[in-house]
Amino acid sequence: MQLQAFVALLSLLGAANVNANPERHARLAKRQNAGAVVTVGSSSASSTSLSPGAPTTSFTSSTASALGSPVPTTPVGTTIPPLVNITSGMATPSTVPLSATYSAGATPLISGAPVLPTPFVFQAADWPTQDQIAPTDSEEVSEWMEELNGFNIPDITPTVDGTCQSDPAAAAEAASRGWWTCGGYTRVTDITACPNKLTWGVSFDDGPGFYSMELLDYLASKNMTSTFFVIGSRIVERPQVLVEEYMSGHEIAVHTWSHRPLTMLTTAQVVAELGWARKAIKDVIGVTPTLMRPPYGDIDDRVRAISLAMGMVPVIWTSTGTGATFDTNDWKVPGGVVTGPQSFATFEAILSNATMLNTGFVVLEHDLYAQTVDLAIGYTLPAAMNFTPTLTLDSIGHCNGIPSTNLYRESNQNTSFPYANSTSGDTSVPSGSGGKGSTSATSGTLSNAIMPISMVVASLLAAGGSLLM
Repeated sequence: MQLQAFVALLSLLGAANVNANPERHARLAKRQNAGAVVTVGSSSASSTSLSPGAPTTSFTSSTASALGSPVPTTPVGTTIPPLVNITSGMATPSTVPLSATYSAGATPLISGAPVLPTPFVFQAADWPTQDQIAPTDSEEVSEWMEELNGFNIPDITPTVDGTCQSDPAAAAEAASRGWWTCGGYTRVTDITACPNKLTWGVSFDDGPGFYSMELLDYLASKNMTSTFFVIGSRIVERPQVLVEEYMSGHEIAVHTWSHRPLTMLTTAQVVAELGWARKAIKDVIGVTPTLMRPPYGDIDDRVRAISLAMGMVPVIWTSTGTGATFDTNDWKVPGGVVTGPQSFATFEAILSNATMLNTGFVVLEHDLYAQTVDLAIGYTLPAAMNFTPTLTLDSIGHCNGIPSTNLYRESNQNTSFPYANSTSGDTSVPSGSGGKGSTSATSGTLSNAIMPISMVVASLLAAGGSLLM
């Protein structure tokens, strides 16, 4: 089949209506069920009615920013410190307890999804060592390796450590490898943006964290959903937080077991990293995600093929043709590489770049550390909600028109998904679709079209391209 035709089908399938249960899900209005999005402008922050105890977004003082807009310095009604105090050495605040619990058998918001399984209990003997590359000599990995049967996985040598500097030979081949880390190369199978201009695909990586509940409460107060790319090693530590994210209507996706650069791993190790994270999610919330994000954005055609063979579409944050990426650098604050004000300045540049794009964008943020959560709910999200022109904040799957049912294997309504074999055969963009650099791929390679998946879908629809397999 044509890969682009399949992607279009994935987006075109309508989302089934889900009966809302306002009593059980009062923390988040059912935006996804209604098919609506949250559009926020300069007046939304002051007019929103917050739930008791929810963080506010008004500020006692401000300074001029590079864009001429006020930079908040002291959030009112929160424990968030002034921006200048958000550093690696800041005092660690208390964690927020769970504000809701869900028992086994509870019904998720996703139509057709199984009920919540028995509460997860971690048994160390049943799992790889946390924060270590998952071993490949287990029965589970042997079973997951069989998912690659029938797929032509490119024979690309692993990189030294996932960086350009350590592997100049691989960096010189970045274009042919489709290596994102060196040159920002993407393929039509990658989700890299939201198709509609001024739409922000909101996402958070590396959790569930100790401070994720504070973020969840804030998102609920703003009737906003996000995509959470979660790590297996964190899931088994804080499974109930993952339950809260999922049952509140947020999208859950894979972010590997130990957060290693995937291009540096062997094929079996990549399978293990994806498989154990996927299993942790399934054991905790009962569903298997169909989206993944490579740590550090480190992906090439081999890693793409493995991910797609295992039924997961790669998602990367937006980058521009000039090399600017939509990475807030919030993750560098806990490590002392940058300060809170420096991270916020990076975010300001992101907002400026967003106005020049013809599409929407996906921003990289994190919910693992207190500093990154404080930056999000105290500064970056309020700044986005007060930005002119008005931005639409949406989860990544939803902004790309993917029905919520298709985000999980168990509820997926697209009979062509996961992919039958997306790394062989003709994967060219159909004639007239406007694909940049599109070619007819030979067996065993992905298309050389360097174009976001959402743009491919939009181009297909605009050009009247065939959506049949």
